[in-house]
Amino acid sequence: ILNYDIMARFRRRTCIILLLFILFICSIMMALKTLRPDRAGFGDPFGLGLLPELQQRTVLLDSKQNSLNRAQGDTVTHASNLHSIAVNTMKASMSPVKKLEEELSSPNYNFHIFYYTWYGNPQFDGKYIHWNHPLLPHWDPKIANNYPKGRHNPPEDIGANFYPELGSYSSKDPTVIEAHMKQMRSASTGVIVLSWYPPGMADENGEPTDDLVPVVLDYAHKYNLKVTFHIEPYKDRDDRSMYHNVKYIIDKYGSHAAFYRHKTSTGRLLPMFYVYDSYVTIPEIWANLLTVSGSQSIRNTPYDALFIALLVEERHKHDIHRSGFDGMYTYFATNGFSYGSSHHNWASLKAFCDSNNLMFIPSVGPGYIDTSIRPWNNHNTRNRVNGKYYETAFSAALLVRPEIISITSFNEWHEGTQIEKAVPKRTGQVVYLDYKPHKPNVYLELTQKWSEKYRKEQEQWLM
Repeated sequence: ILNYDIMARFRRRTCIILLLFILFICSIMMALKTLRPDRAGFGDPFGLGLLPELQQRTVLLDSKQNSLNRAQGDTVTHASNLHSIAVNTMKASMSPVKKLEEELSSPNYNFHIFYYTWYGNPQFDGKYIHWNHPLLPHWDPKIANNYPKGRHNPPEDIGANFYPELGSYSSKDPTVIEAHMKQMRSASTGVIVLSWYPPGMADENGEPTDDLVPVVLDYAHKYNLKVTFHIEPYKDRDDRSMYHNVKYIIDKYGSHAAFYRHKTSTGRLLPMFYVYDSYVTIPEIWANLLTVSGSQSIRNTPYDALFIALLVEERHKHDIHRSGFDGMYTYFATNGFSYGSSHHNWASLKAFCDSNNLMFIPSVGPGYIDTSIRPWNNHNTRNRVNGKYYETAFSAALLVRPEIISITSFNEWHEGTQIEKAVPKRTGQVVYLDYKPHKPNVYLELTQKWSEKYRKEQEQWLM
C-alpha cells in the first residue's frame, strides 16, 4: 500500500510538472507572436521571410497531379480569372490604403525602375518559366566547350546568383504583384518601366504577358505608382509595327489612372516609351515614325509620345538624334561595359542631349552578375560592395543633373541587377549570394535615401 501511495504521488507530481511546462512554452510562443512586427512578411528578424519557400514546396506537391490540365487550359479564361482574383483581393484590402500612404515614402516620379513580369511557377502557370533559364553557350565553340550546358531546375536551382525572398514566384500571383508594388513604393520610386511584348509575343524563354498589364496597372494605382512601357525587340519590329504597338497601348491602357504621362518643358502631358535595342533598327526607319515629315509619322497625332532610345556606343547618340527620338537611356548596370553605361561618359552625353533638345536618362544599378546563365561572363561581374557600387552610380548620375534617373532593375534576377528583397540560401550544389551583412531590404532603403537626396538637390538646380 505504501509503495502504491508513493507511485500515485509521483505520477501526480509528474503530471503537474508537465502541465506547467506546457503552459510555460505556450506563454513564450504567445509573447513572441506579440513581439512580431507588422511587416514581418517582408524581411522580419525571425526569419519568417523563408516561409514562401516552404509554401512553394507544398504548392509543388499539390500541383503535381493537375499541372498538365492547368497548362492546357484556356489562357484567356485564366487571365480573366487572375484579374478577377486580383480585383477581389484589392477590394478587400483597399481600407488600409490611407494608412499605407502615411507609412510609405512619397513616390518620386523622376525615379523610373525597370520591372519584369516574365516569371512563372507550376501553381499559376502549370510550369516554371524563366526560373529554369537555360545556360547560354559562348559564341566561340572552343570557349563554350569549357563550360556546363543544360538548364536550371527550380525551385532549389534557379537561373540567378541571388535567391528571392518570395521564392521562385509567378508574376501572375496577385500577392506577389502587390508585394512588389509595396517594395517599389517603399523605395520611393514613382514610375514602373514595364517590360512589354505585343500580344501573343514573348522573349525566347518566356510566355506572352500582355494580359497581365491591367493587373499591374490596378496594383500600381493602389500604391500611387505610374506605369510606362519598355518595348522589347521582338521579331520584325519596325516603324509600322511600332505605330500599331503605340496605338494599341494608348487605346487600351491610356485611360487608366496609373498610366504614366510626362510633363514636357512646353507643358504637354505625353506618354513615354523606352525602346530596348533601338540601335538594331536603322535611323531612316525610325525617322519614318518619329519625325514630322516621316511617312509613318506619329508626331502631332493622338498617339504622339516621348520615345527614349537605348544608347550603347558613342556613335549611337548621332543615330538617336537623326532618328527623331526624344531622349536616350543607358540601361546596363555595368560601369565600363559600354560607352553608355560608363559613368565618366555621362557628362558629355548630357551635354550632347542638352544641345540637341534631348532627354538624358542615366541608368543606375546595384551591381551585375549573370554567371548563372552565362557562366563564361565573369569579366562583366560588378561586385555590390555592400551597397557602395549602387551609391557610386547614384552619385555619378546626380552630378549631371538629369531630369529622370532610371534604375536597372527591380527584378532582373538573371543578371543580378535586382533591388528586390533577396535572402541567404544554400542547397547541395549551390550557395546563393545575398545582401549580408545588411537586411533583405537594404537596396530598397538605399534607393529611398537617394530619392530624397535627388529631390533636395533638384530644388537647388531649379533655383
